[in-house]
Amino acid sequence: MQRYSLFSLARNAFTGHRNWQAAWRSPPLRDAYDVIIIGAGGHGLATAYYLAKNHGLTNVAVLERGWLGGGNIARNTVTIRSNYLRDESIPFFVKSVKLYEGLTRDLNYNIMFSQRSMIDVVQTYPKLRDLNRRMLAMDIHGSTYERISVDEVRHRIPPLTGGGPDSRLPIICGMVHPTAAVARHDAIAWGLARGADDYGVEIHQHTEVKSLLRGPDGAITGVDTNRGVINAPKVAVVVSGHTTTLTETVGLRLPLQTYNLTAFVSDPVKPIIDVVVNCPDIGVYFSQSDKGELVIGGATDPQQSFRRGIKENVFEDAVSAMLELFPSFKRMKMLRQWGGSLDFAHDATPIVSGTDIPGLYVSAGWWGGFKAVPAGGMTLAHLIANNQPHPLIEPFSLDRFKRLEFVLESGTTATR
Repeated sequence: MQRYSLFSLARNAFTGHRNWQAAWRSPPLRDAYDVIIIGAGGHGLATAYYLAKNHGLTNVAVLERGWLGGGNIARNTVTIRSNYLRDESIPFFVKSVKLYEGLTRDLNYNIMFSQRSMIDVVQTYPKLRDLNRRMLAMDIHGSTYERISVDEVRHRIPPLTGGGPDSRLPIICGMVHPTAAVARHDAIAWGLARGADDYGVEIHQHTEVKSLLRGPDGAITGVDTNRGVINAPKVAVVVSGHTTTLTETVGLRLPLQTYNLTAFVSDPVKPIIDVVVNCPDIGVYFSQSDKGELVIGGATDPQQSFRRGIKENVFEDAVSAMLELFPSFKRMKMLRQWGGSLDFAHDATPIVSGTDIPGLYVSAGWWGGFKAVPAGGMTLAHLIANNQPHPLIEPFSLDRFKRLEFVLESGTTATR
């Protein structure tokens, strides 16, 4: 792999940047691999990268029906955090934040990681009690939440002019999560793809998996694709909102429902906010990108959906809520919008697990899975390589639903 550096940039400048190596290969598709990973999004590529890096498994194919990084890894609001509630969740996301902190160096690829903190604007006492509880739980596991005054909230978020004493929901205080960050979503996908490819992993775009395949003994034997059958004794389904579409081809039903989550950005403006802002009581959150756009998200669609567009009522609810606290934003115009299909497990906790079908693994239920990309990939790779769950994901097994050991995670989404 060609290393990126100031010196390689200067050297290639003299040749008009015509001699850079391709970031990853496009090799011919073979008919058998040791491991097949379905989905070249963040979690799929991270799994391939850590399979090769940590476990020496390089005879791996990543199959993507579209283009690399074209799914939910490119359809999110790029927030990275570990402000969860449950003892099972917090250590996992603390580890993910820690991995993100070193990912640019590990991949030799600038992911534009910016650890700018996150501020929850608190407007009701029930929400304050919930966040105080979360603060105490997080402290046990090395994550940090800090309460700040209303004056400090307004100082750190200058455009916050609403929410005064006479408003519908006056601001009570704020909660700061100092280690929260943002990163460039496509850089995550490209950097992981480049790293996995350097170890010998093959990435095959425009290769749609139509169904999973089982042998006479019931074990997984491979996949049927638009380019023919590909054999492998181990297959991982890492396809976000379309998990059940594939698992049901081999009779495996999962406790998942799929919802559409939309976001949108404003026209670029001068820098006005240098933190991630979350308003959990009114259901909107946003940050400002390096290009100056406000990246805004709200609640999900109220019903199950595989759409990738936006519903006007969802957009209007998010905008009207935001304008309560930030009335000056009414002069902005929307630049673009997008949506992503998300699995949602019944207890709001992800599933990273083997299944009753030998050789079949799933990584699903990532409600806002961008923040979990490195830890999700690292732990799934451990499970595939060793047939034993990593300690961080033992509570995320499918078996928890059989034992009724649910991990009811109210901290899954920033607005819930």
